[in-house]
Amino acid sequence: MRIVIGEDSALFREGLARLLADAGHEIVGRAGDAPSLVAAVAGARPDLAVIDIRMPPDLTDDGARAARHVRDDFPELGIVLLSQHIETRNAVELVAQGRFGYLLKDRVFDVEDFLDALRRVAAGGSALDPEVVSRMLGAHRDPLASLTARESEVLGLMAEGRTNLGIARRLWLTERTVETHVGSIMAKLGLATGEEHNRRVLAVLAYLTG
Repeated sequence: MRIVIGEDSALFREGLARLLADAGHEIVGRAGDAPSLVAAVAGARPDLAVIDIRMPPDLTDDGARAARHVRDDFPELGIVLLSQHIETRNAVELVAQGRFGYLLKDRVFDVEDFLDALRRVAAGGSALDPEVVSRMLGAHRDPLASLTARESEVLGLMAEGRTNLGIARRLWLTERTVETHVGSIMAKLGLATGEEHNRRVLAVLAYLTG
Protein backbone atom coordinates (compact mmCIF):
# COMPACT_ATOMS: atom_id res chain seq x y z
CA MET A 1 0.00 0.00 0.00
CA ARG A 2 1.28 3.47 -0.92
CA ILE A 3 0.80 5.96 1.90
CA VAL A 4 1.18 9.71 2.48
CA ILE A 5 1.54 10.92 6.08
CA GLY A 6 0.37 14.37 7.16
CA GLU A 7 1.65 15.11 10.67
CA ASP A 8 3.34 18.22 12.06
CA SER A 9 5.24 16.40 14.82
CA ALA A 10 8.47 15.27 13.15
CA LEU A 11 9.10 12.56 15.74
CA PHE A 12 5.62 11.09 15.45
CA ARG A 13 5.64 11.40 11.65
CA GLU A 14 8.95 9.57 11.28
CA GLY A 15 8.02 6.96 13.87
CA LEU A 16 4.77 6.23 12.05
CA ALA A 17 6.60 6.09 8.73
CA ARG A 18 9.04 3.52 10.15
CA LEU A 19 6.19 1.44 11.58
CA LEU A 20 4.33 1.39 8.28
CA ALA A 21 7.47 0.69 6.26
CA ASP A 22 8.34 -2.22 8.56
CA ALA A 23 4.84 -3.58 7.91
CA GLY A 24 5.59 -3.65 4.18
CA HIS A 25 3.97 -0.40 3.07
CA GLU A 26 5.57 2.27 0.89
CA ILE A 27 5.72 5.82 2.25
CA VAL A 28 5.41 8.00 -0.83
CA GLY A 29 5.01 11.37 0.89
CA ARG A 30 5.47 13.18 4.19
CA ALA A 31 3.97 16.56 5.06
CA GLY A 32 4.22 18.78 8.11
CA ASP A 33 1.43 21.21 7.18
CA ALA A 34 -1.88 21.16 5.35
CA PRO A 35 -0.78 22.78 2.06
CA SER A 36 2.18 20.39 1.80
CA LEU A 37 -0.17 17.47 2.45
CA VAL A 38 -2.45 18.48 -0.40
CA ALA A 39 0.56 18.82 -2.69
CA ALA A 40 2.00 15.46 -1.59
CA VAL A 41 -1.25 13.64 -2.32
CA ALA A 42 -1.60 15.31 -5.71
CA GLY A 43 1.97 14.42 -6.62
CA ALA A 44 2.12 10.85 -5.32
CA ARG A 45 -1.47 9.65 -5.87
CA PRO A 46 -1.30 7.28 -2.86
CA ASP A 47 -3.74 4.57 -1.85
CA LEU A 48 -4.11 6.03 1.62
CA ALA A 49 -3.44 9.29 3.48
CA VAL A 50 -2.95 9.30 7.27
CA ILE A 51 -3.66 12.83 8.51
CA ASP A 52 -3.57 14.67 11.82
CA ILE A 53 -6.44 17.07 12.52
CA ARG A 54 -4.45 20.03 13.83
CA MET A 55 -1.66 21.05 11.47
CA PRO A 56 -0.06 24.33 10.42
CA PRO A 57 -0.69 26.94 9.27
CA ASP A 58 -3.61 27.56 11.66
CA LEU A 59 -3.28 24.58 14.01
CA THR A 60 -7.07 24.28 14.22
CA ASP A 61 -8.83 21.86 11.85
CA ASP A 62 -6.42 22.35 8.94
CA GLY A 63 -5.84 18.62 8.56
CA ALA A 64 -9.55 17.82 8.41
CA ARG A 65 -10.16 20.54 5.83
CA ALA A 66 -7.21 19.26 3.80
CA ALA A 67 -8.70 15.77 3.98
CA ARG A 68 -11.95 17.04 2.48
CA HIS A 69 -9.99 18.86 -0.21
CA VAL A 70 -8.02 15.80 -1.33
CA ARG A 71 -11.15 13.63 -1.16
CA ASP A 72 -12.89 16.01 -3.57
CA ASP A 73 -9.95 15.70 -5.97
CA PHE A 74 -9.34 11.97 -5.45
CA PRO A 75 -12.60 10.19 -4.54
CA GLU A 76 -10.96 6.75 -4.37
CA LEU A 77 -8.35 7.85 -1.82
CA GLY A 78 -8.55 6.17 1.56
CA ILE A 79 -8.30 8.68 4.41
CA VAL A 80 -7.54 8.01 8.07
CA LEU A 81 -7.62 10.90 10.51
CA LEU A 82 -5.21 10.02 13.32
CA SER A 83 -5.34 12.64 16.03
CA GLN A 84 -5.59 13.48 19.71
CA HIS A 85 -8.56 15.70 18.92
CA ILE A 86 -12.15 15.05 17.82
CA GLU A 87 -13.54 17.29 15.07
CA THR A 88 -16.95 16.30 13.74
CA ARG A 89 -17.94 18.99 11.23
CA ASN A 90 -15.71 17.70 8.42
CA ALA A 91 -15.67 14.09 9.60
CA VAL A 92 -19.41 13.50 9.13
CA GLU A 93 -19.17 14.35 5.44
CA LEU A 94 -16.15 12.08 5.03
CA VAL A 95 -17.92 9.21 6.78
CA ALA A 96 -20.77 9.48 4.29
CA GLN A 97 -18.35 9.03 1.38
CA GLY A 98 -16.73 5.84 2.71
CA ARG A 99 -13.05 4.86 2.59
CA PHE A 100 -12.63 6.74 5.85
CA GLY A 101 -11.27 6.16 9.31
CA TYR A 102 -10.94 8.29 12.41
CA LEU A 103 -8.70 6.97 15.18
CA LEU A 104 -7.49 8.64 18.37
CA LYS A 105 -3.75 8.44 18.98
CA ASP A 106 -4.03 7.74 22.69
CA ARG A 107 -6.56 4.94 22.10
CA VAL A 108 -4.52 2.92 19.60
CA PHE A 109 -3.45 0.07 21.86
CA ASP A 110 -2.56 -2.65 19.38
CA VAL A 111 -0.34 -2.24 16.33
CA GLU A 112 -1.96 -5.08 14.39
CA ASP A 113 -5.44 -3.64 14.99
CA PHE A 114 -4.16 -0.28 13.75
CA LEU A 115 -2.63 -1.77 10.61
CA ASP A 116 -5.81 -3.76 9.98
CA ALA A 117 -7.83 -0.53 10.24
CA LEU A 118 -5.63 1.10 7.60
CA ARG A 119 -6.02 -1.88 5.27
CA ARG A 120 -9.78 -1.85 5.78
CA VAL A 121 -10.07 1.83 4.88
CA ALA A 122 -7.84 1.50 1.82
CA ALA A 123 -10.05 -1.38 0.64
CA GLY A 124 -13.14 0.82 0.81
CA GLY A 125 -14.31 0.25 4.38
CA SER A 126 -14.37 2.34 7.52
CA ALA A 127 -12.68 2.43 10.93
CA LEU A 128 -14.12 4.75 13.58
CA ASP A 129 -13.09 4.96 17.21
CA PRO A 130 -16.14 4.57 19.50
CA GLU A 131 -15.36 7.92 21.14
CA VAL A 132 -15.52 9.60 17.74
CA VAL A 133 -18.83 7.88 16.97
CA SER A 134 -20.24 9.02 20.32
CA ARG A 135 -19.23 12.63 19.67
CA MET A 136 -20.67 12.55 16.16
CA LEU A 137 -23.97 11.38 17.53
CA GLY A 138 -24.19 14.33 19.89
CA ALA A 139 -27.72 15.60 19.95
CA HIS A 140 -28.70 13.95 16.66
CA ARG A 141 -30.70 11.05 18.12
CA ASP A 142 -34.27 12.39 17.70
CA PRO A 143 -34.87 11.11 14.13
CA LEU A 144 -33.86 7.65 15.37
CA ALA A 145 -36.17 7.64 18.39
CA SER A 146 -38.08 4.62 17.06
CA LEU A 147 -35.04 2.37 17.50
CA THR A 148 -34.82 0.21 20.59
CA ALA A 149 -31.81 0.51 22.89
CA ARG A 150 -30.33 -2.68 21.41
CA GLU A 151 -30.91 -1.49 17.84
CA SER A 152 -29.19 1.81 18.65
CA GLU A 153 -26.27 -0.17 20.07
CA VAL A 154 -26.06 -2.31 16.93
CA LEU A 155 -26.20 0.75 14.67
CA GLY A 156 -23.47 2.42 16.72
CA LEU A 157 -21.23 -0.60 16.14
CA MET A 158 -22.09 -0.52 12.44
CA ALA A 159 -20.85 3.08 12.45
CA GLU A 160 -17.53 1.83 13.82
CA GLY A 161 -17.22 -0.28 10.65
CA ARG A 162 -17.98 -3.65 12.23
CA THR A 163 -19.54 -6.53 10.30
CA ASN A 164 -22.56 -8.45 11.59
CA LEU A 165 -20.20 -11.14 12.87
CA GLY A 166 -18.03 -8.53 14.60
CA ILE A 167 -21.11 -6.98 16.21
CA ALA A 168 -22.30 -10.40 17.36
CA ARG A 169 -18.99 -11.10 19.05
CA ARG A 170 -18.91 -7.68 20.69
CA LEU A 171 -22.44 -7.97 22.11
CA TRP A 172 -22.38 -11.71 22.85
CA LEU A 173 -25.23 -12.34 20.42
CA THR A 174 -25.68 -14.83 17.59
CA GLU A 175 -25.03 -13.55 14.10
CA ARG A 176 -28.65 -14.40 13.22
CA THR A 177 -29.88 -12.16 16.05
CA VAL A 178 -27.71 -9.30 14.78
CA GLU A 179 -29.09 -9.82 11.27
CA THR A 180 -32.60 -9.50 12.72
CA HIS A 181 -31.70 -6.25 14.47
CA VAL A 182 -30.10 -4.87 11.30
CA GLY A 183 -33.21 -5.74 9.29
CA SER A 184 -35.38 -3.95 11.82
CA ILE A 185 -33.10 -0.90 11.74
CA MET A 186 -33.28 -0.73 7.96
CA ALA A 187 -37.06 -0.99 8.02
CA LYS A 188 -37.46 1.72 10.67
CA LEU A 189 -35.15 4.04 8.75
CA GLY A 190 -37.10 3.43 5.55
CA LEU A 191 -34.16 1.94 3.66
CA ALA A 192 -35.54 -0.24 0.89
CA THR A 193 -34.10 -3.61 -0.01
CA GLY A 194 -30.99 -3.17 -2.13
CA GLU A 195 -27.23 -3.66 -2.18
CA GLU A 196 -26.32 -4.37 1.44
CA HIS A 197 -23.19 -2.21 1.67
CA ASN A 198 -25.03 0.85 0.37
CA ARG A 199 -27.90 0.31 2.82
CA ARG A 200 -25.45 0.06 5.73
CA VAL A 201 -23.71 3.27 4.66
CA LEU A 202 -27.06 5.07 4.44
CA ALA A 203 -28.06 3.78 7.88
CA VAL A 204 -24.80 4.94 9.40
CA LEU A 205 -25.14 8.32 7.73
CA ALA A 206 -28.65 8.70 9.12
CA TYR A 207 -27.33 7.81 12.57
CA LEU A 208 -24.50 10.30 12.43
CA THR A 209 -26.34 13.24 10.88
CA GLY A 210 -29.84 12.74 12.27
